[in-house]
Amino acid sequence: MALTKVSKGLISTDTVFEVDALGGKYGSSSAPVTIAVTVGTKTAAHPYYGDGSSNAYFLDGLEAPAIYLNGADNVTSDSGYYYKFDQSDSTNSTHPLRFYLDADKTTAFTTGVTTSGTPGSSGAYTQIDVDEDTPSILYYQCSSHAYMGNYALVPASNVINHTEALISMPTATTTLVGTGTTDTLTNKTLTEPKIADGGFIADANGNELIKMQTTSSAVNELEITNAATGNAVVVGASGGDTNIDIDITPKGTGEVNIAAGNLNYAGTAVTATGAEINYLDITTLGTSQASKVVTSDANGVTKFDNGIQEESTAVTSSSNAATLNLRDGSVFTHTLSENVTYTFSNPAASGYASSFTLKVTQDSSARTITWPGSVDWAAATAPTLSTGSGDVDVFVFFTVDGGTTYYGFTAGQDLN
Repeated sequence: MALTKVSKGLISTDTVFEVDALGGKYGSSSAPVTIAVTVGTKTAAHPYYGDGSSNAYFLDGLEAPAIYLNGADNVTSDSGYYYKFDQSDSTNSTHPLRFYLDADKTTAFTTGVTTSGTPGSSGAYTQIDVDEDTPSILYYQCSSHAYMGNYALVPASNVINHTEALISMPTATTTLVGTGTTDTLTNKTLTEPKIADGGFIADANGNELIKMQTTSSAVNELEITNAATGNAVVVGASGGDTNIDIDITPKGTGEVNIAAGNLNYAGTAVTATGAEINYLDITTLGTSQASKVVTSDANGVTKFDNGIQEESTAVTSSSNAATLNLRDGSVFTHTLSENVTYTFSNPAASGYASSFTLKVTQDSSARTITWPGSVDWAAATAPTLSTGSGDVDVFVFFTVDGGTTYYGFTAGQDLN
């Protein structure tokens, strides 16, 4: 006896039969429980009497019974229990038995279902492997005719189905999350969560943390990539366009703030303060402006509105020698303490001009100066220094050939 009456079914008047055989053991892949299927005329006892086909399936002689298909447990070595619906009887011709998620056969269920032969011929059958992932209720029906069968319950199922929809139940002890409850999700993977336009991700207190705004037909998006030790977290743009900007827009008069010392551009740290960067905020390129950097216009010209001030560079001699390094400035002062030979170094490259002024103060011993041989004086004659103690002589030099020739001029002497 393969079908045993066990309880009421989905409808209060339904009797459900458990598919049971071989002394309570459930079928394996090598020895499935076999149910003999025949086809006969539908009677008033059929749950779909008056609907669909005038024929009905009979399982082990019972007209379209509601049945239990027990699922897998850990006793057997198989993944599930196997049930073979034998359609060898000739009455099954043109009536293939198949399984569906609904009585109307909207959605076929084929997972774990195998078929063999032609119904009505020897060896023909439909077999189903039932385990915890088999939906909780299936419908066995003819694939060619309507409403010949009934439903099959799978009490060990973790999958609840309603018409064509399936709900997989968790396999561990847990709490189901409802739409009308506030729940905490831990270690859950969200692949494509959809947040409504203007919706937000909240913090632990329920306050807005990140608010989402929707753009119609959007193709570009923000991408956030985490990082391993020693690497930077990446906030970038991705999407369908080849080149995608990222805009950061404060609200109202709000500002975008970056902590001091935390700005890096193309691998180089920006050490300037905000106030120092503001020195670049000049109104007109090529003109000087108070508390701003000096810039050139499109022609490379710079205009100074209020003059130029430069710190003078004091020169000292040692062992009767002194060097005027033109990188130090363009105004030099030297109080003589010994006879000295000058060297001029680091002028501008040839084609650029270098000019400088030298103020010489004599001491009480009437010191002398030996000028570089590259200095060209008027009439090829170097000036004679003033000899009085404290006398001041001023000289001007310039070169345009990288220091090959310095033109020397006496600006004034004996200026004490």
